Order: sequence, then structure tokens, then C-alpha cells
Amino acid sequence: MTQKNALITGASRGLGAALAEALAPTHHIIAVARTTGALEELDDRIQSAGGSATLAPMDVTNADAMATLCRGIHDRWGKLDLWLHSAIHAVPLSPANFAAGSDWNKSIAVNASATALLISYVAPLLAQQGQAIFFDDPRAGQKFFGTYGATKTAQMALVGSWAAETEKTGPKVSVVTPHPMPTALRARFFPGEDQSDLAKPMDEAKRLLAELQLT
Repeated sequence: MTQKNALITGASRGLGAALAEALAPTHHIIAVARTTGALEELDDRIQSAGGSATLAPMDVTNADAMATLCRGIHDRWGKLDLWLHSAIHAVPLSPANFAAGSDWNKSIAVNASATALLISYVAPLLAQQGQAIFFDDPRAGQKFFGTYGATKTAQMALVGSWAAETEKTGPKVSVVTPHPMPTALRARFFPGEDQSDLAKPMDEAKRLLAELQLT
């Protein structure tokens, strides 16, 4: 039987990397992130555990790069079994009246526009039998979370519509909410936080994959 494949966008660190390692025993991992060094370290860990990965050091906001990636997936495998989208841009907390500018534009580009672009590119690869998974972090309306909360909510609204539209036809679109983890993203929001009670990314990856019945 041909091994299944899994595309993970935002795979270099945190939950994305943990998901890649957790899925590697059963899937060939296609790992996308901007940080080449972190991807190579992930590849080393996957290979040492007997798995395999294809590294794609790309920016998800680059439409040409994402088109090339998806064409490459089609040419090599003909389809995609699983897509996990953990790529996210988090800006430091700030009042809403400081939301304009480069931080806002980049958050829109990564959290909303790139998600829309990737859905349009990845959907044909998933067809009816594949599965797409997204990760919620509800912050809308919370103090100082204006930029992140607004753009993450936009992402979830788009994903929710796609899930409703494909409920009977596929692919299966799922949204899960991870427990708080000691990631670089969270550290931008809560610097100096006591991390002793936070979930480890690998433990959380295994919990979420079990919830999704992928392990």
C-alpha cells in the first residue's frame, strides 16, 4: 500500500513540528515553513525515527511558491491525504488604536489571505477523500488582541464556510482548539509567563490527532 502523505504548513516549530513528528510513522511529511534550519532539524528527527519528509522552505504568502508546491505534490503523488495548517503570524499585544501599519498588513497576509489562497490550491489535491485541519485560538474582543484576534477570526470564518460547503461532498474540514503550549507564539503574548502548567507540544499533537481519529 502506498504510504499516505500529509502537508503541514507552519511545520518548523511548536505544534506544527510536533504534528509532523507524530504523523511521520504513518505519513510522508511535506513540511512547509520559512526557517530552513528548523526544517532541517525536524527532518533529522523524523529520519532518526524511521520516517521520511520533503522539506519546502517557503513563505505561505508567496502565491507563486505555493502554486509550485501544490503542482509538485500533484506531479509526485497525484493527491494529498491530509493538510494541517498551523502557520500563523502573531504580533505583540497592543491597543487597537495602534493596529494599523506593517503588523496589521502582515497579519492579514499570513492569517487570512494565505489561508484563502492555500484552500483554493490544496482543495483539488484533497478531492473528496482528504482531510484539512485548522487550529483555533479564539481571541476576538479581548484586550490588546485586536490585530491577532481580528485576523484569526477572519481565518476561522473562512474555514467554517469551507467546512459547511464540503460537509456532504468532502474533503472533511475540521477545526480543533489546542490547549495553551509554551510556544514562541504564546511567548509573544505572555512574556515571562510560568510555563510549568502549559501542555507540551508533542503531548498536545498526540491528543489532537487522537481526537481527530488520525492515530
